[in-house]
Amino acid sequence: MRNATIASIAAYAPQQVITNQYFNEQLGEDVDTWLRENVQIFERRWCTAEESVADLCEKAALIALERANITAAEVDLIVLATDTPEFLSPSTSAIIQDRIGAKNAGTFDINTACAGFVTALDIGSKYIRSDEQYNTILVIGGYAMSKHLNKEDKKTVTLFADGAGAVVLKAEADSKRGFLTSKLITEGQYNEWMGIYGGGTRQPITPEALMNSDHQLKFVKRFPKELNPKIWTQMANLMANRIGESLDNVQHFFITQININSIFETMDLLEQPREKAHTIMHNYGYTGSACIPMAMNDAFEKGKIKEGDLIFFIGSGGGLAFASAAFRM
Repeated sequence: MRNATIASIAAYAPQQVITNQYFNEQLGEDVDTWLRENVQIFERRWCTAEESVADLCEKAALIALERANITAAEVDLIVLATDTPEFLSPSTSAIIQDRIGAKNAGTFDINTACAGFVTALDIGSKYIRSDEQYNTILVIGGYAMSKHLNKEDKKTVTLFADGAGAVVLKAEADSKRGFLTSKLITEGQYNEWMGIYGGGTRQPITPEALMNSDHQLKFVKRFPKELNPKIWTQMANLMANRIGESLDNVQHFFITQININSIFETMDLLEQPREKAHTIMHNYGYTGSACIPMAMNDAFEKGKIKEGDLIFFIGSGGGLAFASAAFRM
């Protein structure tokens, strides 16, 4: 049976570094201490006024293609996950297809908020497994949430940042490597608890909507703190049972980078060393649908990922959407 294998991983973040000290000065209070002690975020990257999410995705995609030693013309499909798109319409993936010269690729965007990259990885893998016309798929997670932040709201402006990550999936015949299993979960009752609620058909952008900051990210209600660790743990155990592997045999857990304490709690619940969950929020902040491929890329560039490693991807985001996938490198 054909399987989808990860041929390369890449990431890109803007060059503009925003330190915690910047917010101390902007907000007129010490937020650095809280950020360091509670979420271990020390700095993050933001797009400049001239940069957008397509710029980040384009750069990550080109690095991924180069590392996979393939040309853009060989790409059969681009699946791009973002909830900060270049335009409301058309798709950001179409822009990337044009920019990189992937003239033979079909494209589409998906939006499961910060669970988007893992969802896109799942979709791309199943295209390869089910249809022989798809042999090379570019999966991208892009995030430019700095464009939607209220610069006076310390609950959001200090956490969210920008970046992109990309993976090239390749078809491989009779392979024991690659995609193993996945699981998607949605807790839709939380759909109005956090998001960008202006700009769609429910609340089109009007002078009133702009005045009420409906075009900016808002935390409307506080989520139960146990929710992420509970569902992340559930997903990890489910995938391990499905593939008949002990969690002890999983080398890497790449988990949504919103809260390091939730990651630590999950690893403790799984009775696994915390070091198995590679983290990057310290220097990149929270990069949403890009954070998981960015974390994987950081681990790869530091020589931590080896052939044969078993990897669990576990993502979550607004909606609430949860996505998980298991791969053998």
